[in-house]
Amino acid sequence: MNGPAGKRVVAIIPARYGSQRFPGKPLALIAGRPMIVHVMERAARARLVDGVLVATDDERIAAAVRASGGEAVMTPGNLRSGSDRIAMAAGALEGTELIVNVQGDEPMIPPAMIDEAIQPLLDDPSIEAGTLVRRLRSAAEFQNANVTKCLYFSRAAVPFGRVASPEEIIATSPVFAHIGLYVFRREFLLEFAAMTETPLETAEQLEQLRILEHGHTLHAVITGRDSIAVDTPGDLERVRAAYGAERRPGARHAGP
Repeated sequence: MNGPAGKRVVAIIPARYGSQRFPGKPLALIAGRPMIVHVMERAARARLVDGVLVATDDERIAAAVRASGGEAVMTPGNLRSGSDRIAMAAGALEGTELIVNVQGDEPMIPPAMIDEAIQPLLDDPSIEAGTLVRRLRSAAEFQNANVTKCLYFSRAAVPFGRVASPEEIIATSPVFAHIGLYVFRREFLLEFAAMTETPLETAEQLEQLRILEHGHTLHAVITGRDSIAVDTPGDLERVRAAYGAERRPGARHAGP
């Protein structure tokens, strides 16, 4: 494979066509262009990213990426997770130091947010993998299973408020939401993909728990930025509205 091989930092965007909640999501149109193209362009604008690659299981997604001047690589459809998909693509990227897993359903992710996750691994060679978290903003987020909470990682509302209400917990406790962006040292990514699936990972359906259950550390950066993940068609409408607002005269664009 040509393209970003040998680059120091490569962002790989996993994009599969099949989804129980939203089939064909990467090809959903935002301002007339597929969502995956928006994600690809945001990743390319990150200051610390040297190359961008889309790893997909569907030729329609690959065709949309290539038609927009991007690079796509085909991967099997039966892989366990997005990180397993990017690990397969990363296997051919000899000489690459860091692999960034940018979720394919984050069409408005600020490029500077990606840089926030990368910088600690450039600064500290002992960090094997990193991610981002942010403060939760509301009780509704706290109780939303689509928002992963971080004490460990859970879809449940943790910590459980035996006495305090969700509103009180959010106002007084350092409760964080996970942003599904990961940075791996390439060697550790390949090791991670070969690890056995773990009980908590299976229970929560959260692949990052595999790292913790196998005794490794996941470095978390607290960010003040945010994005809109597209989990449902309703989320897509929110993104379309936000994208239109961002493009109106006088609006500030997301990140440098």
